[in-house]
Amino acid sequence: MKIFDCTTFYSEDLMMDLRFNILNDYVEKFIVCESTISHSGNKKKLNFDINNYSKFKDKITYIIIDEEPEGIVRQKNGLAEPHEKRSDSLKRINLSYDYMIKAISDASDNDLIMLSDNDEIPNLNSNQFKKSKKNIIIFKQLFFYYKLNLLYDLIPWYGSKATKKKNLLSMSWLRNLKNKEYPFWRLDTLFSNTKYMDLEIINDGGWHFTNLMTAEKLYEKLTNFGHHDEFELSGMTIDNLQKKINDKEVFFNHFVDKEKYKERWNFNYKLKKIDDKKLPDYLQLEENRLKLKDWFD
Repeated sequence: MKIFDCTTFYSEDLMMDLRFNILNDYVEKFIVCESTISHSGNKKKLNFDINNYSKFKDKITYIIIDEEPEGIVRQKNGLAEPHEKRSDSLKRINLSYDYMIKAISDASDNDLIMLSDNDEIPNLNSNQFKKSKKNIIIFKQLFFYYKLNLLYDLIPWYGSKATKKKNLLSMSWLRNLKNKEYPFWRLDTLFSNTKYMDLEIINDGGWHFTNLMTAEKLYEKLTNFGHHDEFELSGMTIDNLQKKINDKEVFFNHFVDKEKYKERWNFNYKLKKIDDKKLPDYLQLEENRLKLKDWFD
């Protein structure tokens, strides 16, 4: 069984470098998809340069999207309500996922198709993953903020998802699967495209390294990503984000309803520094720690 690693790209060179180095020994092909349009609908330049990753060049397939999905509200009238902005963002996100289907035509039916955001790195050395016989796999990941060793421990992150090609309905279907193993008596699973019994959650499923960037870059990301409508209403500034980074505090509260956006975007939970043994082997090597010293607390 070969593994095809599929991910999207905005401008996160650090994350791509980590991804390629950590997963290289396990992955047959890396599929990277980048759009000329951000999730918020703004035009953007292409940032991925395959020459920055010469060691992995023969494994990388780079796909460019230069179109909008159908049904975009802002194309019709130039303006949109917040819920319409979110709907448009989701359409763009799903388009980026589904574009990647073109790059797995050479995969066999029993090859594993794995989909992640590029800051979600699955643990493919997990014994649970290696032994799994389920049709759908979801990786439960440690959740890091700002630095490679600052853990947000209030919630786990269900990031990377995988299935064999013969089971794949679409890439957006894979991404939107419910993060739950359903029991045999749940009859609604028989009629659902998001709820499944034949699914396994990998408990030591890897690492989600989010927001490893400067406050300026983070602000740019937040004004262009899927939740940009909420962020725009939050009133947060680059200075606010810089203070959160300096204070090692999470800025987004996953436990508050999205309607309470002021509260949702003004969290103050302190991150915890963790033992390096919980990190990928690649990040435990002294030479790599030195190379990435600015991204360790």
